[in-house]
Amino acid sequence: MRSPRDKVIITCAVTGNLTTPEQTPHLPITPEQIAEACLGAADAGAAMVHIHVRDPLTGRPSMLLDHYADVVQRIRAHNPELILNITTGPGGRFVPSQHDPKVAAEGTTLMVPEQRVEHITALRPDICTLDLNTMNSGREVVINTPGNVRRMAKVITEAGVRPEIELFDSGDIALMHDLLADGTLQGPVLCSFVMGVRYGFQPATETVLYARDLLPHDAEFTAIGIGKAAYTAVAQSYLAGGHVRVGLEDSVYLSRGRLATSNAEMVAKARRIVEDLGGAIATVEEARRIVGLPTRAARSAA
Repeated sequence: MRSPRDKVIITCAVTGNLTTPEQTPHLPITPEQIAEACLGAADAGAAMVHIHVRDPLTGRPSMLLDHYADVVQRIRAHNPELILNITTGPGGRFVPSQHDPKVAAEGTTLMVPEQRVEHITALRPDICTLDLNTMNSGREVVINTPGNVRRMAKVITEAGVRPEIELFDSGDIALMHDLLADGTLQGPVLCSFVMGVRYGFQPATETVLYARDLLPHDAEFTAIGIGKAAYTAVAQSYLAGGHVRVGLEDSVYLSRGRLATSNAEMVAKARRIVEDLGGAIATVEEARRIVGLPTRAARSAA
């Protein structure tokens, strides 16, 4: 059994891949808006920000290096120590054609693993996500085979970036243990449980405890709630000994029927929940120690 942590890291996922501008007018879209959302979240108490990028003209998800670089440069110019956690999730979706399911239909983004992490090699953020799930997602299938995951992990490791392992079901945790056993991943592992995706982990206290107890004893974890589970997951994760995450990637509401007007507002609510339960929020310096990251100055000198 784990007790709540002395210091809790708040991560803010500011825009994501699936939230749409039609769902909320407050969604950051341009690199400037995404960077400002990250900086605002940091001012509200987030020590880590999770970053996707979007096409500034259409608002649709983007994988362009220039968009990632623009966001990173803007953040680093104002807050060089904020922990940047950049996605590698895009590039893993397959939509089968109705007439021939082995042929990709519109919406397929599946690409070779090394392309999915090119921006990580170029930008060398502190952390990047590494998804282990192969699962149904709406009419699409997300595909992350063990072989492709190993190829992505190799590039991430060679770039000197810390992977955060995203886990959508218990089978993903089994794969994570195999990757630790064969040396693809190095412990102590940093990971997250994503709860509330329709065909993955379902949000519940039992889910958090079950998934937590499958982890290595020294793992750092965050339980993430999607949609209406966003804030209950904050409390569940903290009480189970984990960290917390909120943001417009995960939910567009601050409370029932009330849209969040900013990511910072969501971070402030998560902070209140943790502090009302007796917890304390980690500073960026404390968060870097917890997850084993050097300061940016020390990393640059190396």
